[in-house]
Amino acid sequence: MSHSSSSPAFGTPARSGAPGTSGRAASRGVSRGTGRAAKPRFGFGLVGPRRDRHSVPLDQLEALSLPVGDDGMVIGVDAENRPAVLGINRPVPYDVTLIGGLWTAQVLALRAAATGARVAVETGRAQAWTALAQAAGGGQPCIALHDVGRVPPQGASAGSPVVVVRDCGMRPPRGRVVSAPWQSVVTLLPYLSPVAPRLLEKSSLVGVQRVSPDEAAQIGRIMSLPRHEYEALSTLADGVTLWCTPSDRQFVMTQGTDAETGLLGAARRMD
Repeated sequence: MSHSSSSPAFGTPARSGAPGTSGRAASRGVSRGTGRAAKPRFGFGLVGPRRDRHSVPLDQLEALSLPVGDDGMVIGVDAENRPAVLGINRPVPYDVTLIGGLWTAQVLALRAAATGARVAVETGRAQAWTALAQAAGGGQPCIALHDVGRVPPQGASAGSPVVVVRDCGMRPPRGRVVSAPWQSVVTLLPYLSPVAPRLLEKSSLVGVQRVSPDEAAQIGRIMSLPRHEYEALSTLADGVTLWCTPSDRQFVMTQGTDAETGLLGAARRMD
């Protein structure tokens, strides 16, 4: 979740005064001896009030820091209750695999749409997505549903990023629309399936919700997780996801907003 500030427009600065006039007279806008108003000093504006300078002791500078993190969509909170942010719209191909529930995938789709992305859902259970697609965007077509294998080219760009959500069951076929610059692909797997190792290895980000102990051990081997982390996967609460990259791991609790809960219900692992 960058800030920009507008720079003042500087004109051509006027000289302090004509030869033979004092700077004080020029600042009053009066030419000495003539009484005629001098030309205004373009670009400087009015002289503001003069106040003492503010200073902060060096050992107190940290108190002025601002909690600004990455930009993207908030996917939940971490163990310290700090916002966990996922930058889903990227100028490079970005693949995400989520081994988890439909509820979490749908919350991600809603929040991706809220960042300005167009969301294309490839699914074999359109009835599970229809209410969400109709409610999202306040009447604007920001979430579109497509049958499996029928997602058309999306024409993603920096000004119109796309997130493709693939909800195609345990063995999703290879997609016609793949990740590309400004087009991320999120693949939902309800459980660890035979195609999961291939997907996990090629994904830039992997999310794992509650799975069986045997599945947790397999995921631990594929993702090189420490034992205490993969053993925890079989005990996770609804709404909790372990998000993994090749260099980082983080447990995140996703909690629905009032609008999300009214539309999707409470967080759940099983559909």
